[in-house]
Amino acid sequence: MTLANKNIFYFMMVLAMAGWGASWVNAKVLSSYINEYEMMFLRNFFTIITLAPILVITKKYFYSNTKSLILAFIAAIVMIVYLKFYFLGVKFGTASLGGALVTTLIPINTFILMALFFGKKLEKKDIFALILGMFGVLTILNIWTFSFEEIFTEHNLYFLAASILWPIFTIISSKSTKTSPLVFSFYMYVFMTILLLIFFVEPTKMPYASFDWIFWANVLCVAVVSTTFATSIYFIGIEKLGTNEVSSFIFLVPFFAISLSVIFLKEHISYSIIFGTILTLIAVKILNNIKIFKKKEKIV
Repeated sequence: MTLANKNIFYFMMVLAMAGWGASWVNAKVLSSYINEYEMMFLRNFFTIITLAPILVITKKYFYSNTKSLILAFIAAIVMIVYLKFYFLGVKFGTASLGGALVTTLIPINTFILMALFFGKKLEKKDIFALILGMFGVLTILNIWTFSFEEIFTEHNLYFLAASILWPIFTIISSKSTKTSPLVFSFYMYVFMTILLLIFFVEPTKMPYASFDWIFWANVLCVAVVSTTFATSIYFIGIEKLGTNEVSSFIFLVPFFAISLSVIFLKEHISYSIIFGTILTLIAVKILNNIKIFKKKEKIV
């Protein structure tokens, strides 16, 4: 990849992270129109029809094996539960808190689960990072007020549950080693849609009359921008640039979630959220050995 193409791709990665950050704002807006299952259904519907052409263009097509399809089905169940907690947390809480707490806690929880159940060894720096991350999360939750009612609110519990479910999804999807992540995601969305139609959603009974342009703009944003575009760019980035380099862009997600919540939802951001987010991001950097600033290569 040439330097010019790399810079263009870096810009695309920033837009992708902005899309992921914006999804918290989209969910908050949509929570006043529909329930969590209807949101999942519409998101998946538009994601499937926009992701399919990308699989063809990138020559991933729809090739998969039986093991990956089974894993995609299991991942679909986990994802439905995750999105339920994600949506309810945003509905009863704030998009900024969810975007800060969940996105920073996910990599920490993933690391903990890998250490507890998959034998990942802990080094001294990892223990320090986990303690730092714990203080960061407690700060985001504003635990230093020592108010039980404020700490253990309904939306905080939803966000904490979501931050545990996503690492479980990540571990499940990582077992699918012979199928492209984009193809795996496609089948997961298909299975999710089928399960939603069977158990939770009746499309004919959705309140279409109340859906205005604001509603459809947010649906398309959460499906096409936050899911199809952002996910595709992220996975293509891993293939082109490597996991470590692409992972550094994740640090932008809480920044965009908080900033866009202030701009579009007029949410008040407390100092505890800002400071706690910084602490947890530092912890994530240490845990994953992410290098944000790289030495420039000499051009001969």
